Amino acid sequence: MNLLKERKAIDAALDDYRTMLDTIPDELFTETPPGGGWSYAEVYSHVLKATLSATIAVERCSNGTVAPTGKRLTLFGKYMMLVGSFPPVKIAVPESIDAKIPAEKISREDAKNYLVKCRKRVDSVFPMIKNASPNARTGHPIMGMLNAKHWFKFIGMHLCRHMQQLKRIEKKFQSK
Repeated sequence: MNLLKERKAIDAALDDYRTMLDTIPDELFTETPPGGGWSYAEVYSHVLKATLSATIAVERCSNGTVAPTGKRLTLFGKYMMLVGSFPPVKIAVPESIDAKIPAEKISREDAKNYLVKCRKRVDSVFPMIKNASPNARTGHPIMGMLNAKHWFKFIGMHLCRHMQQLKRIEKKFQSK
């Protein structure tokens, strides 16, 4: 895994989220799109809070504050790490994640602040990863036990996945 490549992908994705945020009309940011589903605000809330949570996992794995384990990635987790993306199917947010990090209709200003926090956290954890033990892992509800490198790669994949969702929301509003 090329960590610098993963870092550049995360930075580019965060840039894309910031750029898109500036293009979303104020009156549509918290509106539920035609046909239902999450609003822009809910997607921003989910993806940015999940990014912050994943940086905590990176930090814990890097610092060795998780119990070493022989448990590994699930088959689904192996697939995602190998392919470098989510499969092209709809995946519901696991209940355990929804309970900890519910998607909320945040304000545009909150979204901007979360983007800044995410960048700072990515900046702070990135240098830690190279010295992280591959056996220091913590669990993801679908992917299994991820180490620091896996969690970092997950951040980029997750950001890309939800950017696709934002584009679908945009199309729903355009066809309204």
